[in-house]
Amino acid sequence: MVVLGGRSEIGLAVATRLAREGHREFVLAARPGADLTAAERTLREAGATTVTRVEFDADDLGGHGEVLGRIVREAAPVDVVVTAFGILGDQARAERDAGHAVRIVHTDYTAHVSVLTHLAGLLRAQGHGRLVVFSSVAGIRVRRANYVYGSAKAGLDGFASGLADALHGSGVRLLLVRPGFVVGRMTEGMSPAPFASTPGQVADATVAALRRGRQVVWVPPVLRFVFAALRLLPRPLWRRLPR
Repeated sequence: MVVLGGRSEIGLAVATRLAREGHREFVLAARPGADLTAAERTLREAGATTVTRVEFDADDLGGHGEVLGRIVREAAPVDVVVTAFGILGDQARAERDAGHAVRIVHTDYTAHVSVLTHLAGLLRAQGHGRLVVFSSVAGIRVRRANYVYGSAKAGLDGFASGLADALHGSGVRLLLVRPGFVVGRMTEGMSPAPFASTPGQVADATVAALRRGRQVVWVPPVLRFVFAALRLLPRPLWRRLPR
């Protein structure tokens, strides 16, 4: 199993659960200088026998092909790849600083397009494999309160949905995960939204969906129905909703 974003709480939680289920070989890919000691220890305690650390800069689009190709070659056969990197950014800053807005969209959308396109080709050539992509309910209907991050997730959700269809019949499957507010390191200091979950709960739902061969999973499931209703909310009310 490969985790792109090796320090991600959700990505590591998914890997830990798969280690407990019998997966033994893992690749943790994280930006240069990231300390993966604790993450590796957690996986080994869960049953992993091999944990390989790889430097991976999601924002370096030009380096994706070489790094991902090497990971897949050296870890072959690769069963599961989780794309768990991303940033939340600062909405208020993004509204006045175009560079910051672009950075959010670059990491949360553009980098994923590059990574997933490379991985789709590599796993097609391998003949099998599963991609796990973390979208967000923030992208289902973008809110004024976090529209930069939400727009990036909306783009990622659409791209991943289309890629899943393009992969049909290839032996490669894509699982799209749509969590709501996740209480963790990324959202520290923020007031949880309704139906909030933890990284562990997102990981439990993700692993269960992988086991069942699902294509899309909402976390928690009730958000699927909540957002079906919220799509109908008049725009003057919608723009007043908090993050």
